Amino acid sequence: MIPTSCPDRAETARLSAAMLLEVGAVNFNAAEPFTFASGLRAPTYIDCRRLIGFPRVRAALMDFLAATILRDAGYEAFDVIAGGETAGIPFAALIAERLALPMAYVRKKPKGYGRNARIEGVMEPGQRVLLVEDLATDGGSKLSFVDAIRETGATCAHTAVIFSYGIFPETPRVLGEHGVTLHALCTWRDVLVEAEARQAFDAETLAGVRAFLDDPRGWQKAQESAATD
Repeated sequence: MIPTSCPDRAETARLSAAMLLEVGAVNFNAAEPFTFASGLRAPTYIDCRRLIGFPRVRAALMDFLAATILRDAGYEAFDVIAGGETAGIPFAALIAERLALPMAYVRKKPKGYGRNARIEGVMEPGQRVLLVEDLATDGGSKLSFVDAIRETGATCAHTAVIFSYGIFPETPRVLGEHGVTLHALCTWRDVLVEAEARQAFDAETLAGVRAFLDDPRGWQKAQESAATD
């Protein structure tokens, strides 16, 4: 069934943040920050993969995301839904089902044998492709997927995610310069507000997260300096 309506943007963001908290996808730890693959540290970590294990939450968020895409990009804006390997694949399948569109997925790098493909599924020149992922940080990781889609002769001007960090000012610029518009249900600010309202974490932890969100680059530099002292 194609969703045709959803709550307004503010309520969608609040409900999405609440669901992420409810299923334990949100992790805050200011005392022992998380270390990412890039080596950077943060007191926040989001695990959207958990959502596939919660059918009711998964369905609600996918309805929200499908309706957001239709509202913001258009009802006849796409020909194919593509998921980014690996976390984006299940969500792309769910969105493709809701929008009654074909689905493909994009590998992070060529397969290495056989057709040596990066695109799995059917994607033709001239088709308009929506890239679906679980989340967006600074936007840079999306560009490789977008380029792989465009190499087929298809176009890709939009990417949709459940969660966007929303704290790096360069994100809209990075994506915009690449001709890509980002659509997301909620950000770290939305999650923090909901976490504070629910008292989901202790006050010291919430204060530490707020300090990070107010100046993420400065917070990370301070952590790096402390680690070398």
